[in-house]
Amino acid sequence: MVFDTLQFEIKEQVGYLTISRAKALNALNVKVLDEIESFVKTLDTKQIRVLIVQGAGDKAFVAGADIKEMSSLTPEDAKRFSQKGQRVFSLIEDLPFPVIAVIQGFALGGGLELALSCDILIMETKTKIGLPEVSLSLLPAFGGTQRLSRSVGLYRAKEMIFTGDFYTAKEAFEMGLANKVVDKKDLLKTAESMAQTIKSRAPIAISKSKKLIHQSRDFSIDKGLELEAKEFGDLFNYEDSREGIEAFISKRKANFKGL
Repeated sequence: MVFDTLQFEIKEQVGYLTISRAKALNALNVKVLDEIESFVKTLDTKQIRVLIVQGAGDKAFVAGADIKEMSSLTPEDAKRFSQKGQRVFSLIEDLPFPVIAVIQGFALGGGLELALSCDILIMETKTKIGLPEVSLSLLPAFGGTQRLSRSVGLYRAKEMIFTGDFYTAKEAFEMGLANKVVDKKDLLKTAESMAQTIKSRAPIAISKSKKLIHQSRDFSIDKGLELEAKEFGDLFNYEDSREGIEAFISKRKANFKGL
């Protein structure tokens, strides 16, 4: 796949997606969103066990939406722009494998909303995050008002959105928004190490687990438990489950094939 604003490669079943607008701090404009949507829709998910998402350069993961492009939007244009961002980030969230956001520098506005659509967030020590939209008399419209509270809780999300303040990586970690905070030099290495661990596990079991975790936001505990038991039973239809159990009993390393 060839894009103007994205770079993509696969190394040993780990995908690397880079938002490549370093001069614009990787800001999200319509073209970037269109290309991400095209990328996700045409991606051969069977080739990938883990996807790592990062921004080009060393100043920002994604600094936000492209404000200059937004300046000429009509109310109807703005609604469509919001819906486009929501649709694209939901596509990322619904990918059947784990997505790791590698965050250096700024992750603001749409950049943080992109990170919130990922499964695991790894930040460098100097990362700054925030949803500053209200300082422009706007609101987080790529899913931020919905996903943030599900990640950090209702009251913390209200504080972050109402103040528009920036937060450090340490604060993000303390509120449960960052899985790990590491030195910049160790950022990608940490993500790759986690990707290798995930890659060594059974992909079907991971995919089902991810789906169940996301569904739990919308269902009662009883409904969630019912689905959990159903998916657990379904795993016994797959070769990987037999392989995992037999490998454990035989005290050997399992060889999972996604079957």
